[in-house]
Amino acid sequence: MRGDRTIYFVRHGETAWNAARRLQGQTDISLNDTGRLQAARNGRVLKEMIRDFSALDFVASPLSRARETMEIVRGEIGLERSGFRTDERLMEIKFGHWEGCTWAELPDRDPEGYRARLADAFGWCPRGGESYRDLTERIASWLTGIARDAVIVSHGGVSRVLRGHLLGIDPREVPHLDVPQDKLLLLRAGYMAWH
Repeated sequence: MRGDRTIYFVRHGETAWNAARRLQGQTDISLNDTGRLQAARNGRVLKEMIRDFSALDFVASPLSRARETMEIVRGEIGLERSGFRTDERLMEIKFGHWEGCTWAELPDRDPEGYRARLADAFGWCPRGGESYRDLTERIASWLTGIARDAVIVSHGGVSRVLRGHLLGIDPREVPHLDVPQDKLLLLRAGYMAWH
């Protein structure tokens, strides 16, 4: 990705699992009503920011919560809802054997893994899953193919590693970055702003 490329990043709207603080990872969970309102809000913000959408690429994670968010965003800006592509590399970090658990359950369900993650949240990998280091490599590879400004709908983990990669954030901080679902993130190399 050239440094002058701009990414308009939208995290998918809320799901029932988000509301319960349940780890979704790559489990395919649909938006809830709050999530649909958040997606519409982000679509309206995008419409205020950009006047001409013809030069933009629109890409979403293939998980249904991201696809539905993109459909709502595109509807709000007056574009055909289905006029985007998906890319598997934009899927959420894979939490492996932790998927479906709440954060509160983890100290009892997997005390050893929980302690290991506390010690190294960036490098630790759940059984059958990915680490944030793995996700960073996946997203850095995806970034090399960005040829034009893009509207991206993806996930919290992807938002974190994109910022870490493009802004040079200490990897130890990346897993703890805020990932709101009711804000749009404008990103380019060395710059970010919430809207």
